[in-house]
Amino acid sequence: MSAMIAGTAGYQDESEALAQRFESVAFEAVHREVLPLFPDRPCRVLDIGAGSGRDAAALAGRGHRVVAVEPTAGLREEGRRRHGAQPIEWVDDHLPALAQVRAGGTRFDLILCIAVWMHLDGAERPQAMAAVSALLAPGGLLVLTLRHGPVPAGRRMFQVDADETVALAAANGLALRHRGARASLFHDSVRWSVLAFSRSLPAPSSPARG
Repeated sequence: MSAMIAGTAGYQDESEALAQRFESVAFEAVHREVLPLFPDRPCRVLDIGAGSGRDAAALAGRGHRVVAVEPTAGLREEGRRRHGAQPIEWVDDHLPALAQVRAGGTRFDLILCIAVWMHLDGAERPQAMAAVSALLAPGGLLVLTLRHGPVPAGRRMFQVDADETVALAAANGLALRHRGARASLFHDSVRWSVLAFSRSLPAPSSPARG
């Protein structure tokens, strides 16, 4: 399945090296600006494009129930090898449809989509936002990053505008909670936009009047 997904081009052959790179940076360093928004109680977490499982493992270690979605077989294997002691559910699925995850019927309180969105083209991104937003529970948080910079050889990536992403989220009922930027931890020529969105809780019903 993974070999047929254009966005995974170049990842399978470099899975071990990529896993070492991902694991060299602490979860807290990657997410420090949005960590205050994360749920502080055990909840349901979906990590889309989980890579080596660094974030999934950190969240599982905090008591969350984590589903890690990773379409590259080599990275899933690295994740299971490195973090096999954590109760992470690994799923071979991918954007824009996330068909397997959506078929499960679970809605998640926290969804991470880190270093993934740039693999989707202009036609795929609206479908992907609809799929992700449908999986976010009321009151839930979506954290999404956008890559800006040159595309490595052999990879399929697109330049994605933050304003477009905010508009797509709004069209799917998600409100912007955070918008920031940070430098790449690995490449001087790359920077990232960091976006966080939430889905409002349903309004309380009005008491019946007799």
